[in-house]
Amino acid sequence: MNGQLRRVLRLRDAVVVGLGSMIGAGVFVALSPAAAAAGSGLPLALALAGLVAYLNASSTARLAACHPQAGGAYVYGRDRLGPWWGFLAGWSFVAGKSASCAAMALTVGAYAWPDDAHRVAVLAVLALTGLNVLGVQKSVVVARLILGIVIAVLLAVVALTLPELVRSWPAMAYGWEPRGDIVAGLGGVVQGAGLLFFAFAGYARIATLGEEVIDPARTIPRAIGQALALALILYVVVAVAVSGTLGIAGLAATPAYLSQTAVRSGQAWLVTAVAVAAVLAAVGSLLSLILGVSRTALAMARDGHLPRVLAAVNPQSGVPVRAELAVGLVVAAVAATVDLRDSIGFSSFAVLLYYAVAHASASRLTLAQRRPPRVVWVSGLVGCLVLAAGLPRTSVYGGLVITAIGAAAYAITGWRRSRRHLPPAHR
Repeated sequence: MNGQLRRVLRLRDAVVVGLGSMIGAGVFVALSPAAAAAGSGLPLALALAGLVAYLNASSTARLAACHPQAGGAYVYGRDRLGPWWGFLAGWSFVAGKSASCAAMALTVGAYAWPDDAHRVAVLAVLALTGLNVLGVQKSVVVARLILGIVIAVLLAVVALTLPELVRSWPAMAYGWEPRGDIVAGLGGVVQGAGLLFFAFAGYARIATLGEEVIDPARTIPRAIGQALALALILYVVVAVAVSGTLGIAGLAATPAYLSQTAVRSGQAWLVTAVAVAAVLAAVGSLLSLILGVSRTALAMARDGHLPRVLAAVNPQSGVPVRAELAVGLVVAAVAATVDLRDSIGFSSFAVLLYYAVAHASASRLTLAQRRPPRVVWVSGLVGCLVLAAGLPRTSVYGGLVITAIGAAAYAITGWRRSRRHLPPAHR
């Protein structure tokens, strides 16, 4: 085994990887807790989450063009800010996206076999890890097929709810939706945006595949922008459809809101199609997420922040098999015990911290490297920290505990390295 990955992904493939990560369990589960938090401010929460995601994409795209390597903000922070900041970004990404993987797997279980969701989730993780081990190109082909089916079903839901939307439009135009509406303050809007960010964070998978993208300086920025724009449009359309059909209060109280929206359309076949699409969407997103987490683990292993055995790349398949398997086993263990909705909040906290490091790294780019305007990286950095702090308390406390554990591990590793370099008399 050697340490090099193959460049096999074109622009269309990279867009599919990013879009497939975003159009996953997020669109099927994130709107309900966000509506419960933001109430009638859900449109503002969606806009705020989209804005922060856009700012993140702007900084990330410029960094990825300068650092076409596996690892994303771990590499950016390490090279631009120093080893500790790179480690913080990588640790946050691996922890947060492991929770995201678990959420995707639990979505598969919840729709495929609700009575045994955790066991199905574990089996899904192990099966998809095996597929990723076969090679990234095979995974992208599968993700493209799944993405097409899911988008078609979501658009069918929107189209078949148009009559209900037309009837409710006058009420929506004057105060969004009066039927049992929930009124929330600014804090609720910020919390809703933080929860909705879970559904936007998938475009980072493109940057973490930097060593596998053809012409990364040109491809990565274009792929990130295209994937984010397409996801935002689809989320807005779906949010309008479900909130217009169920009302804000109904959306907040209905975890399977897309299924209930399909029921309101009067089309029995659509209810089944939504359930199938939810499973496929979560599978497609899980495919891309495992790719991204394993590539960050690969980069951290190369630098000694994770066991170096994970840094090996299979020369035949061009895949970091050991990192893939390690990530798969960790995610399977989390999926066996974690709660779906709690994992969304924890994932958002950790990933927002990851992007905060990315913005700080972007500020160190030179003008020749297309440093983003100050307003972009400053607004993005502040936005990430505000959304992270506004999440539910359990998510914030859990995120801080995991961050502290990572900091302790980093300190211990650094101490051991320094001890190895001391003369024997000083050890």
